[in-house]
Amino acid sequence: MDADLSLEFLRVVEQAAIACAHTMGQGDGKRSDHAAVEAMRRVLDTVPIDGRIVIGEGERDEAPMLYIGEKVGSPHAMRSTATTGFPQVDIAVDPLEGTNLCSTGAPNAIAVLAASNRDGLLHAPDLYMEKLVVGPSSKDHVSLDAPVHENLKAIAGCLGRRVEDLVIVVLERERHEKLIADIRATGARIRLIGDGDLSAGIAAAVVASGVHAVMGTGGAPEGVITAAAMRCLNGEIFARLVIKTPADEQRLREMGVTDLRKIYRSKDLAPGKRVIFAATGVTDGTLMKGVRFFGDGVRTSSLIMQNEPHYIRFVDSIHVTAPNAKIHF
Repeated sequence: MDADLSLEFLRVVEQAAIACAHTMGQGDGKRSDHAAVEAMRRVLDTVPIDGRIVIGEGERDEAPMLYIGEKVGSPHAMRSTATTGFPQVDIAVDPLEGTNLCSTGAPNAIAVLAASNRDGLLHAPDLYMEKLVVGPSSKDHVSLDAPVHENLKAIAGCLGRRVEDLVIVVLERERHEKLIADIRATGARIRLIGDGDLSAGIAAAVVASGVHAVMGTGGAPEGVITAAAMRCLNGEIFARLVIKTPADEQRLREMGVTDLRKIYRSKDLAPGKRVIFAATGVTDGTLMKGVRFFGDGVRTSSLIMQNEPHYIRFVDSIHVTAPNAKIHF
């Protein structure tokens, strides 16, 4: 994957965000998600790649598009042979992370995509994962198996702060009652969120975001996309698959997973030599503003980054839709 595809993937997430932003606050999450999926799939077919979806909207019988294993890229690229030169790319997508956030107009809904060279992203099963996400300074000083108070003490020490100054993001779920109690017992502050642990994980690795760690159990596919972001941000995710039933265990063994207690890190989940991450805000969030419509066009706020060559860019774009438009800043 030698070609610079980052701006191509930026177009993909921008158009997905714009499409679902038209439905923001209308209380119809399915409609919002459908709009994002259709737009993302349409624009992906203009990107000059021989691509395949490795994390998407589900299996083929459950999703009409962006399903796992679906081929994407320009029609010529999809018919390519080894001599055409189109890069082979694996893609993980979440066309609308925070469906409920978009449908209610709540903060931190985003359109997001991660890409890497072939086999550069783990084909994660649709299970839950225990997760701990931290920034660069803390990544060598915490452990998924350590008690909460030890991890928070270590994070505070690395940041030169008191534990009481930390902000920890946790999904507001019944399964996290003990975790929430353990965090509060240390004096640390908690930001409970209804959805969107992926955007929170990204914020945890960005200096001055106001988020210092993400803890708790969330989806494994989102964990892989977070890992791609950590590869670019030099942060870290620690994750372990949650096995609830014998069927879960059997499924993992059929996928070749033998160590069921393995703790995955970002290079396990997103091992590709080159990783690209792109996200556009749908609603206003910690790192990016939401889509803003004005009379002559649309304004978007995005994050695009990659690990090789290493760069992180915040992109503010004006999409002009009318001739002789007046641009409003």
